[in-house]
Amino acid sequence: MKRILLFLFCSVRLIAEEAIDPKRAANTVILDEVRVQNLGIETVEAEETDFEETVFALGRVEAIPARRSGVSSRAAGRIVELNATVGDTVEAGVEVAKLESRQPGSPPPIIPIKTTGRGIVTKSNVALGEPLEPEQTLMEITDLNEVHVIARVPEHQAGRLKPGTVAHIKLPAVPEEKFDGELLRFGTEADRASGTVDAIFKLPNPNLTIRPGMLAEFSIVVGMREGILSVPRAALQGDAANRYVFVKDSDPRMKFAYIKSPVVIGQMNTTLVEIVSGILVADEVVTRGAYSLAFAGGGSVSLKEALDAAHGHEHNEDGSELTAAQKAAKEAAKGGGSEAHGHEEGGGMIWKVSTGVLAALLAFTTLKKRGPGDGEKPGGKSPSKSNPEPKPEAV
Repeated sequence: MKRILLFLFCSVRLIAEEAIDPKRAANTVILDEVRVQNLGIETVEAEETDFEETVFALGRVEAIPARRSGVSSRAAGRIVELNATVGDTVEAGVEVAKLESRQPGSPPPIIPIKTTGRGIVTKSNVALGEPLEPEQTLMEITDLNEVHVIARVPEHQAGRLKPGTVAHIKLPAVPEEKFDGELLRFGTEADRASGTVDAIFKLPNPNLTIRPGMLAEFSIVVGMREGILSVPRAALQGDAANRYVFVKDSDPRMKFAYIKSPVVIGQMNTTLVEIVSGILVADEVVTRGAYSLAFAGGGSVSLKEALDAAHGHEHNEDGSELTAAQKAAKEAAKGGGSEAHGHEEGGGMIWKVSTGVLAALLAFTTLKKRGPGDGEKPGGKSPSKSNPEPKPEAV
């Protein structure tokens, strides 16, 4: 008896589990290859990393004042030869111009003008043929092998920074390179209008790709935690109350299926967001194209069609496997049963089978109550005391 009840209970449970889950279909976006390319879908694996707590700031590149040098002449005269111009790289002690002196002579004396330092010519104040006075600077030379990058840090964040603090610096003018600078000191005054203080970072520039005046974006590291599950900020979608990411279906046969997965987030820095729950390590989350997926609806292919093609057999509309009863109903429908009524046996068939199983369970329980426990003999029914069997009439 217990085994039969257990079997019937499991049957009902399995049928219930196969019921259509509308959330699964609603949260799965299935595209074809063309739409994936048009949206530019890119994914990365969620991984446990060293999570940096950072402060964001903007700033500019500036030359180090001590690395500037000027070129001038002690005698007045006219520039008759110019061997360097703005943008040229020169070494110390190199002749960059010739000056025709105003001293009497025929011809007038020619004075060579040499550099006092190495670097790039950043300013040229006198053109060929123009007069040059001793108080004038012919040109300015700046050594850019090392530069200062100055961040405008909000005053309430400045107290968290100390000399030696590292900043990840991004220069929009040089997007392919990443730079790390070290905090030297703060500026001498705060900006009252913006409520910021200058934080001066030293940055090596061996390739001379960084130039004074360039815009800089700072991620100043103020804390660090190890082994934190995180994803790029570009993957995070939704509003403050409802955060989610799109995870690529792990079934290799579902090549272009993406599942909308709600997540609980922790801290965020300028590049990453901490994931408290919702996804697992090694899940492939969509970064580029994630925003577009949020408006793609159900995609261009239904979940049923994608699973049918991937697995080689038919599924329910929600993607669940067909039960034995559903398969039987499908076979019967091919003979005209359901086609005659103009619809497929789907969720209705599940309800019918469930009702049938429950009815069988109820009938079995009723039959059990009337079994041998009530006085039934193995060969047939026991006579009832209230209704004795009638005696045969005398002939």
